[in-house]
Amino acid sequence: MSAYAIINLVLFTALLSFLFQLNKLEWGLSRRVLAGLIAGTLFGFYLQFVFGYSSAVAGQTLEWTNVIANVYVNLLRMIIMPLVLITMIAAVLRVEEIKSLGKIGGSVVGLLVFTTMIAALIGIFMASVFGLNAGDLASGARELARAEMLESRQGSVADMSIAELLVSFVPRNIFLDLTDARSTSIIAVVIFGLIFGIAALLVSEEDKTHGGRIRAFIDTAQAVIMKLVKLVMNLTPYGVLALMTRVIATSDGNAIITLIGFVIASYIAILLMFGVHALMIGMLGANIRTYFKKVWPVLTFAFVTRSSAATIPLTIRAQIEELKVPAPIADISASFGATIGQNGCAGIYPAMLAVMVAPTMGVEIDLAFITSLVLIIAIGSFGIAGVGGGATNAALVVLPAMGFPVTVAALLISIEPLIDMARTALNVNGAITTGMVTSRFLGDEVSGHEPDLVSQQLQES
Repeated sequence: MSAYAIINLVLFTALLSFLFQLNKLEWGLSRRVLAGLIAGTLFGFYLQFVFGYSSAVAGQTLEWTNVIANVYVNLLRMIIMPLVLITMIAAVLRVEEIKSLGKIGGSVVGLLVFTTMIAALIGIFMASVFGLNAGDLASGARELARAEMLESRQGSVADMSIAELLVSFVPRNIFLDLTDARSTSIIAVVIFGLIFGIAALLVSEEDKTHGGRIRAFIDTAQAVIMKLVKLVMNLTPYGVLALMTRVIATSDGNAIITLIGFVIASYIAILLMFGVHALMIGMLGANIRTYFKKVWPVLTFAFVTRSSAATIPLTIRAQIEELKVPAPIADISASFGATIGQNGCAGIYPAMLAVMVAPTMGVEIDLAFITSLVLIIAIGSFGIAGVGGGATNAALVVLPAMGFPVTVAALLISIEPLIDMARTALNVNGAITTGMVTSRFLGDEVSGHEPDLVSQQLQES
């Protein structure tokens, strides 16, 4: 290891120590996460401009800073499946009537798909306003290699029919899905948890003794897992510092400048969709500023990790503890939101790509085109993996369905991580917004809360 790399690691250690001191000064988690975000951004730019994003010194430095980043992400991924399984069972046990469970699931799925359709319209609008055209993109060796790989993946992802997709949601081997072996594993675990919870609920009604034991066991298991989530949450500022360092230090500045139009259009579309979420929250009578202050750590983590699935524990915790959303609704909205109706990855991104490709294929962007594209995006949003690369999977479903080639997704590879960060934060915010709206209308049916509980919790004193 070079002397420069050692100096860089000493600086990084000093930043970790600085964040630890903020904790000792009893700074709130949101402020410490913001401090970690800023520190990681500055340190990443330092590595980028002093050494270059592909230099040996930067690589040696990131090899060790990535230890912090990867350990933190792995800790969260470690508890995703146990958390989803236990919380889904607990959610069912808290619902006194099975029909209420159906209302929650239907409301959550409906809202996720509805907001994804709105996101698709925004993506279409922004791509049209900026005049984005796939014919203007230049393809280098790296992009062409990526295009070949995407073409080989297309058959396994895009050729799955709606019927086959629905079947894939039902687990054949729950132990296999608990290892996250399939792209639809999270939904499969959710469905197993729902079925298991319904069986447990029926047993509880038939035998009060068994019911007491079942509830005690599930409550204890959930308490342990939520405590584990809190322990990992305390590491968030350090994880964000390391993750943001990696994001900034490894970004190709020249590629970003070349494709700056697509980047700007994407971020404006994402901001507009955040505005739609804010409008929905405001219509609940809630204070928008207070809401974003409460969910800031969750959105920050989603931003730097590019993983909706890894953010599930934080999404559930924020809804239950910060926004006071009933646990059954929080559990379902967070779990479904990681794989269904992702506003950024499954809504905005494939819509923009389709509009970019259409002129090169001689297709006119008219009402019929927009209608068919939005409907395909809504259907294709089911089962999109909630990990980095989920947007590419969405493109592999939507573009072939429209009769378009998928190579345009490969041409954007250089800037994909930069945009994907904001898309993932939008996905997570969509799940949280869905939970709040569902809580507003169904909260009283779930746990005895008044329908306007969320509004009351977010009002500033």
